[in-house]
Amino acid sequence: MNNSTIHAVTGAFGYSGKYITLRLLAQGCTVHTLTNSPQRYNSFGEQVVVHPFHFNDPARLAATLQGVSVLYNTYWVRFNHRQFTHAEAVRNTRILFEAARLAGVERVVHVSITNPRRDLGLEYFSGKAELEQALVDSGMSYAILRPAVLFGKEDILINNIAWALRRFPVFGLFGDGSYGIQPIYVDDLAGLAVEQGRERNNLILNAIGPESFSYRELVTTIGRIIGKPRRLISLPPRLGYLVARGIGWAVGDVFLTWDEIQGLMAGTLAVDTPPSGATRLTEWAGQHAATLGMHYTSELARRRDRVQSYQSN
Repeated sequence: MNNSTIHAVTGAFGYSGKYITLRLLAQGCTVHTLTNSPQRYNSFGEQVVVHPFHFNDPARLAATLQGVSVLYNTYWVRFNHRQFTHAEAVRNTRILFEAARLAGVERVVHVSITNPRRDLGLEYFSGKAELEQALVDSGMSYAILRPAVLFGKEDILINNIAWALRRFPVFGLFGDGSYGIQPIYVDDLAGLAVEQGRERNNLILNAIGPESFSYRELVTTIGRIIGKPRRLISLPPRLGYLVARGIGWAVGDVFLTWDEIQGLMAGTLAVDTPPSGATRLTEWAGQHAATLGMHYTSELARRRDRVQSYQSN
């Protein structure tokens, strides 16, 4: 990798973007970040040049990308909220891609999702599908990485499953829990992203870890590892969603959305391809069993607080 070129990472102070940035800096690369949180705590100091997103001023956004060789895009929103929506995220990402094209960015490494589909009627997956097509049509060199679920110290989903197992005597599954899930370690995803930043051939890659679980198996495994095995009960999906809403209300967050439940049960978080990550969730969770799930991780708290760094679990 030519270390004199500029690598731009969206969300270097966030989750996956932070790990991509760490990988690039370790290789001596020049790194810029585009962020909605320019005031958030910056552990990188002067190693990373900070630019706010300028979605409302595409020319200015393009100017911040001048001289950038590779753009690593992790920008997205997990659910619709009065402060942000999937439609807004799609529009903003399209603006970002066009700004990159106008600025002469050579390659875009874009983080998507396994099984992006328009036919499910789920905005998360249809929005990801639309953005993949927009990038393909842009004419820029691209690598599209499709992770299912990430795990790591700043994770939300795996941590909050453990949190629920620590606090409730039973754990509710949506239906029978037989649908698959293939988590990948966030630093393995970062390694794939940086590796693809060196390439120029167009690629779409399922970014999954070496272990595959049914959702039931995943919950059982996490419970065993943290020493909190629980009775699992199968709930009608709508009832399970009402329980999730109640938990969200209690913690002031969105615990799970109906779209996430539908996507999970539709098998969108599992694919029939070889693993691209090497870190096993069971081994990682075993190493962090004492802290995993000790504290709830709030998506909304992270979005409301644009100053504090993401807390590790």
